[in-house]
Amino acid sequence: MWIRLANFMFTSELAAIIATTLTMHIENFKIFSDLVESQSFSRAAKLNGVTQSAVSQQLRAMEKYFNILIVDRSQKQFRLTREGQKLYESSREILHRYDKLISDLQEMKKVISGTIHISTVYSIGLHELPPYIKIFLQEFPSVNVRVEYRRSNLVYEDILQNSVDLGLVAFPVKMRQLEVIPFQEDRLVLICSPQNKLGSMKEVSVETLQGERFIGFDPDIPTRKATDVIFKENKIEIEPVMEFDNIETVKRAVEIDAGVAIVPQTTIQNEIKQGLLCAVNIEGNQLTRPLAIIHRKGRVLTPAMRKFISTLTNTDRSQLE
Repeated sequence: MWIRLANFMFTSELAAIIATTLTMHIENFKIFSDLVESQSFSRAAKLNGVTQSAVSQQLRAMEKYFNILIVDRSQKQFRLTREGQKLYESSREILHRYDKLISDLQEMKKVISGTIHISTVYSIGLHELPPYIKIFLQEFPSVNVRVEYRRSNLVYEDILQNSVDLGLVAFPVKMRQLEVIPFQEDRLVLICSPQNKLGSMKEVSVETLQGERFIGFDPDIPTRKATDVIFKENKIEIEPVMEFDNIETVKRAVEIDAGVAIVPQTTIQNEIKQGLLCAVNIEGNQLTRPLAIIHRKGRVLTPAMRKFISTLTNTDRSQLE
């Protein structure tokens, strides 16, 4: 009986050692993969909550363990050796299988928990997302939802570098590495101050904007690119008097009658109710802004992530009011 108990204790201890060792290896592969994808020691360190020195030490330890040179240090830019590339590909496969195992086990236990890390542009994060998160957390209170507000190009960067789980963008760009899931469509409207002459109109033509002081988003913002196309199609030359990188600053400038702007209708509901802004429809085809959920292709989605995507895509807007 003592021998059996000792064997049991030994087996349990061995299992714990194996589990600990496996976890350490998984963490090492994760740090290495993040380093390769970001090509930045500081970025990889930040993603994994370790120091930059720890990342460097981990790389050297892997080179010693596998007896290979992983990074070509003769190059100025970060570049893997042939052996390093093979190690990276295998690391990604191991991490994918591990994530799939964890996801499957959670699915079997019907566990909806964990953290969902989201990167999104200001207009969606501040105005579209909050009511959906409220509904989601009411049903799944054990899930923690973290939201980062970023410029559009940085949202894509976050997704491609595996820094976050999901991204929310407007006018989604198709990329080979991305899965794009349609989310909503916003209507674009003209906004102006109540003191502006256009404020009394219910509808205006695009041509009406010729000569108006126009407040635009920065040139690299997707909504700005869309309005530029609209002006070009209608052969209108508009030179913005001001340019900003987020919706809130654009609205503040319009409120003081510094000019007019074209923005998503969902972003101005509070200002309309308070009488700070007027919204005017634009004649012709409805101008819309498509929104989408993006994640890296091949990424394992946890049960919590899948439920969150379902909440975004299947919740009727009438339920959000």
